[in-house]
Amino acid sequence: MTLINVNACFYLALLCSPLIHNYCSFLRNKTTSMSALNTSYLRPKEFILIGFLGMESYQTWISIPFCVMYVLALAANVLIIYTVKVNHNLHNPMYVLLATLSLIDLAMCCLTTQILKIFWFNERAIAFEACLFQMFCVHFFSSLESSVLAIMAYDRYVAIYNPLRYMSILSYRFLAKLILSHFLRDLILIGLLPILASRLPFCSSNVIQHCYCDHMGILKLACTDISMNSYLGLFEIASIFGLDAIFIIFSYVLILRSVLKVGSKEAFRKALNTCGSHLFVILYFYTTLLFSVLIYRTGQKVVPEIHIMFSVLYLLVPPVLNPLVYAIRTKEIRHVFLKVVLNKSNHSKIQSARC
Repeated sequence: MTLINVNACFYLALLCSPLIHNYCSFLRNKTTSMSALNTSYLRPKEFILIGFLGMESYQTWISIPFCVMYVLALAANVLIIYTVKVNHNLHNPMYVLLATLSLIDLAMCCLTTQILKIFWFNERAIAFEACLFQMFCVHFFSSLESSVLAIMAYDRYVAIYNPLRYMSILSYRFLAKLILSHFLRDLILIGLLPILASRLPFCSSNVIQHCYCDHMGILKLACTDISMNSYLGLFEIASIFGLDAIFIIFSYVLILRSVLKVGSKEAFRKALNTCGSHLFVILYFYTTLLFSVLIYRTGQKVVPEIHIMFSVLYLLVPPVLNPLVYAIRTKEIRHVFLKVVLNKSNHSKIQSARC
C-alpha cells in the first residue's frame, strides 16, 4: 500500500513537472524584467530643473535684474583681480585675500549661467553627472568663500591688534598654508556629498524643485533612506560654515575691543564703519544659507518661489556686494584703480595726438 502511494506521488509529480517548470520560468522572466525595469530608474539620464514654476510669463522680466547682477559681478571681480595683479604695491596678504575672494566670486557667478539658460532658452534638462558636478561646485565654492571670509577676519584683527608685526605674523608662507588647509578641508568634506548621492537609487522622479542642482533637492528624489546623506550634510554645514561664522564673530569682537582700548573716537568710528559693512555682507551670506538649510530640513510650508529666490540671491548677491564692501571702499584700491584708468586715458590721448 505504501509502495502504491509512493508510485502515485511519483507519477503525479512527473505529470505536474512541465506545469511547475513553466510557472518557474514565468516567475524568473517576470523577476528579470522587473529588475531590469527598476535598474533603468536607479540612475536617470538627466534631471529636470523646474525653475520658477508658474511664473513662465514673467521669466524675461525676472532675468533682467539677474543678468545685470551677473554682469556687474563679473566686471567688478575681474577688475579687482587685474588691479591687484598689475600693481606691486598691493602685493600683501590683505589684497591677495581680496583677489582670492574675487576669484571665488567669479566661479560663483559662472554657476548662475544655468539659471539664465532656464530663463532665456527654457533649457531645464541637465545630465545626471553634470547635475552632481554642479552640486559639488555650488557647495564647494560657497565653503571656500566662507573660509576666505574667516581668514580675512583674522587678517583684519592682526592688522589692528599688532600692526608692527603684521607681515611677520601673516607671512606669505603662513598664508599659503592657511589657505591650503581650508581648501583641503572643504574639498574632502564637500567631495563626499556627490559621491554618496551618486550611489542612491532614484526611482520616483527626476524633477528637481529648484533652479540649480542642490544637495537636498537631489536627495529628496531618492527612493531609499537618506539619513546618512542628510547627517553628512549637517556635519559639513556645522564643521565648515558654523565654525567659520563663530571664528568671524570672535575676530570682529576682538577688533572692536582693540579699537576701544585705543580710546580714539575717530579710530572707533572708522573701525565701526568698516566692520559694520563687512558684517552686513557676512550676515547676508550666512542668513540666506541658514534659511535654505532650515526650509529643507524642518519641512516648513514656504512658497517654493520664495525659497528658490533666496537660493538664487545667495549665489548672485555676494559676488556683487563683496567688491563694493571689501575693495571699492578701500582707499588703496580706489587710488590704484583711478591711476590705471587715468594712465590709460592719457596714453590713448597721446596716441590720438600723434596720429
